[in-house]
Amino acid sequence: MIEGAAQCTHCLSQAPLLDAAFAAVDYAYPWSQLVQEFKFKEQTGWATSMAHLMRSTPWVEPALESADVLIPMPLSRERLQERGFNQVLVLAQALCPEKININILQRTQNTAPLSSMDRHQRQKSIEHAYVVDAAQAKQLLGKKTVLLDDVMTTGATLQSAAKALRNAGAAHITALVFARTPQ
Repeated sequence: MIEGAAQCTHCLSQAPLLDAAFAAVDYAYPWSQLVQEFKFKEQTGWATSMAHLMRSTPWVEPALESADVLIPMPLSRERLQERGFNQVLVLAQALCPEKININILQRTQNTAPLSSMDRHQRQKSIEHAYVVDAAQAKQLLGKKTVLLDDVMTTGATLQSAAKALRNAGAAHITALVFARTPQ
């Protein structure tokens, strides 16, 4: 959370799993079309431009500089086979390749596509989908972590991943996404 920002009643009673969250653009035209092409049509050439926009977003550059590790959201084995690549890993390689660790966070459950679910369904579906690899956990202890995804809709996916990272000892977790669905 940015110092001085207001907190809701829920956040005051239960500490949020994410310390901060930043998005470069709203998930609306033309950005939504770009994300669709990047993600589903293997237009990976967009990654460099997307990374540049993200780095130009206020507070993103300091978050990346102070981070010990950048963790791209992993796909399930089934989704990776279906798609052929992890678009978030491609984005991470364009954004900050020297801090990437793809071994810490693992997706253990394949869920139905979340795009067809409401907030509550998303939270239930993804609740236990992520775990931290036990052999990698020591790399999180007391570390500043940036958790990267392409799009944030309800935040359920990032919250589930952040819970696994926090339980493994991550001291600070910043979520970074290219696009955020407008409220």
